Amino acid sequence: AWPPLVRRGRCSEGFAVFLQPPFSENDFFPQLLTGKYRDTQTSITDSSAVYRVSNDKSANMTLIDLPGHESLRLQFLERFKAAARAIVFVVDSVAFQREVKDVAEFLYQVLVDSTVLKNAPALLIACNKQDVTMAKSAKLIQHQLEKELNTLRVTRSAAPTSLDGSATGGPAQLGKKGKDFDFSQLPMKVEFVECSARGSKGEEGDADFEGLEKWLAKIA
Repeated sequence: AWPPLVRRGRCSEGFAVFLQPPFSENDFFPQLLTGKYRDTQTSITDSSAVYRVSNDKSANMTLIDLPGHESLRLQFLERFKAAARAIVFVVDSVAFQREVKDVAEFLYQVLVDSTVLKNAPALLIACNKQDVTMAKSAKLIQHQLEKELNTLRVTRSAAPTSLDGSATGGPAQLGKKGKDFDFSQLPMKVEFVECSARGSKGEEGDADFEGLEKWLAKIA
């Protein structure tokens, strides 16, 4: 699934959406909720769960995990994007080098969407599978995504489209005109964290979501 949506437990005004990259197994969401690794497959339906912020028993959020299936995830994101307070965009740090174009393509579609630009939900790029030796660092992933997104905005038509493919009257391009793209140019705050659904001991270990959990606590 791509991003989950997060909803506060005290009100129903928003939620967090989780998005996972193309071709990825849908292992991230259940691990976040249970702290344990489970071998799962790409989903074709959305799922949601109440997440209790670890440092505040009264602060709950609704997390929505969107289908990872490529033909469905934009359709589901279109349905939930207007109410999303936050987006967690999950990246496979091991497969990133060979999938960077696909990952950047989907992220680009999210970032130029008129509703996302208007609401500017907090955005976290969660660099998963950091337990694997060949995993790329969050810093490298950020640099490569900025480079790829910069190329995409040059090759795309000036008018942005919404996630359902319809034309909009929003900003003409991603970032600032005349400058190479970087995430600081966006209207929403973008952060990167390194994490692992499997933890440092693989299937036997606890998941390592410290950075993600701190971020969720911050926006709750």
